Amino acid sequence: MPLTDMKIKKANPAERNYKLPDGEGLFVLVKANGSKLWQMKYRYRGKEKLLSFGAYPKVGISAARELKRIAKGALAEGKDPMVHKPGRDYSAEKTFRVVATNWHNNRLGSIKPAHAKRVWSRLERDVLPVLGDLLLTEITPPIVLGVIKKIEERGALDISRRAKQCIGQVFQFAIASGLCELDPTSNLGGALKPKPRVKHMAKVLTSELPELLRKIEGYRDEVGRRSDVTKAALSFAFLTWVRTSELRFAEKNEFEGLDGPTPVWRIPKERMKMEREHLVPLSSQAASIVKVMIARSDCNYIFPGTKPNKPISENTMIYGLYRLGYHSRQTVHGFRSLASTWANEQLVPLPGASTWMRKYDKDWVEMQLAHSDEDEVRDAYNSAEYLVPRRGMMQDWADYLDQCRSGEGALRLVDAA
Repeated sequence: MPLTDMKIKKANPAERNYKLPDGEGLFVLVKANGSKLWQMKYRYRGKEKLLSFGAYPKVGISAARELKRIAKGALAEGKDPMVHKPGRDYSAEKTFRVVATNWHNNRLGSIKPAHAKRVWSRLERDVLPVLGDLLLTEITPPIVLGVIKKIEERGALDISRRAKQCIGQVFQFAIASGLCELDPTSNLGGALKPKPRVKHMAKVLTSELPELLRKIEGYRDEVGRRSDVTKAALSFAFLTWVRTSELRFAEKNEFEGLDGPTPVWRIPKERMKMEREHLVPLSSQAASIVKVMIARSDCNYIFPGTKPNKPISENTMIYGLYRLGYHSRQTVHGFRSLASTWANEQLVPLPGASTWMRKYDKDWVEMQLAHSDEDEVRDAYNSAEYLVPRRGMMQDWADYLDQCRSGEGALRLVDAA
């Protein structure tokens, strides 16, 4: 039975919200706090949705029924009345989805396809379901924060920050295009969950490095010939700065130019944390290890395990360090930290001046470590970039390790040459 003003006015609040139906999905929601809201329940593309028309008595019965009629008309035309809401200055060109699509297409020529696919997939999964059909001017900081918090709830703090970054970039694009004036992400930094504290992997002091290298060189275990594989893997990890997961599955066909002046290891993107191909310039010492292991391996893996056609296990190298007496003192991942410390502390004097400068650019070090940049545009760089200077840096590192092993360079952190 249709509602009357008398019936609505006499409806008193209860402990729980309740509805006063008017017909065809339209009803008044009487809330526990005494407010009365016009709402309409409808289905669009198989999903039940709820449309709000405002509060009674500001929106009267006749006005609510007219809004219902308009909404039903939009449904009959195949449109979602939530988007094509009566009184809403709707323009598809100003919705977040369309602007985000234009922003994304505008960047395609400057970033790698795989990177572009990751960015758009992230938007489709976490952002567009909430913001997609909203006009840019309707998106407020609390709405964006709600999107970010939902991502944070599943523990994906890195993705939540990247999502915020993408949303902000869409709005900057829109501002430059004259579609809106404000970026709702600009003041959200303090509301995000802080990054978890970085857990530093165990590593020995620089003064202990010679002893560690000599112990690896003389490594032996109870498995006989397996000692050579473990020793080679540990030495190769030291020389290349790669992660255990990247090293274990190294295959023969990934190495190029081993007998020439520019040997390189091409690690496929499927094995990389940053999801792009990584080029590792090899020192002469690293190339020698690869050539020896290729000759010895009876399968496609450079470092074969105990099972046929399988690589070494994920614990082979760390257990090797345990046997050498480095439990809780040194991890394989800690090799990367030792190398990074060395590279960042190397200095050379400026010509004709008493000041010093870094010998190795920070970008070379970060690229060699295959670290992802928080700025996703920078992160899409060509993996071959800095290959020449990185090759020199890696040869210097290999020579330094040789000097440490022989007792000549244990404490020589600063290269004044």
